[in-house]
Amino acid sequence: MFPRFNRGMFHVIDQLIDNVIDREGGYSNHPSDRGGATRFGITEGTARANGYAGDMRHFSRAAAAAIYRRLYWLRPQFDSVATRAPALAAELFDTGVNMGPAVAVTFLQRALNALNRGATDYADVVLDGRIGAQTLAALDRFLATRRASGEVVLDGRIGAQTLAALDRFLATRRASGEVVLVKAIEALQGERYMALAEQRPANEAFLYGWLANRLN
Repeated sequence: MFPRFNRGMFHVIDQLIDNVIDREGGYSNHPSDRGGATRFGITEGTARANGYAGDMRHFSRAAAAAIYRRLYWLRPQFDSVATRAPALAAELFDTGVNMGPAVAVTFLQRALNALNRGATDYADVVLDGRIGAQTLAALDRFLATRRASGEVVLDGRIGAQTLAALDRFLATRRASGEVVLVKAIEALQGERYMALAEQRPANEAFLYGWLANRLN
């Protein structure tokens, strides 16, 4: 599971980008990879589309970080999700890097629609692969309905607040809505990796690593 981030969210994306770059490693040009030459997880095509004209072996970490920030965090508006549900935003970013932001958002939208109890909590959202007002409103409503009990003050005393929180926990014994959404997206992500390997046998060369390293 992704770490819990400070609610101020000042440096969340920096940490996420560092994690992705460290995981993806340096230069690679696997013959079975349709993306061709990559460095720090950025394909040559993406690097060229963003103004890089040099040898991919010399593509800089800073340039990769800038692309991740712009294309995989700000453009899909995962920063707007982060202010509401930081672990969910981290999962969307990670899934977006691997499968494209639109796929990640569609996973979220599918999960929201499947978890709205027959549209009684909020209306279904359009599966358009974009974070817009409708998706954010549905997310807000879902979190308001399903968020876990509020945190108690760590004062070392059994008081009314602690007892009330314990009562709520024992009555519900459920994970927060954010955790459930992350699990739903990871389930869809894993299913898609399996489908990619089944539909294109060359992708079997990557399936073990995808499942081992990209599902948390």
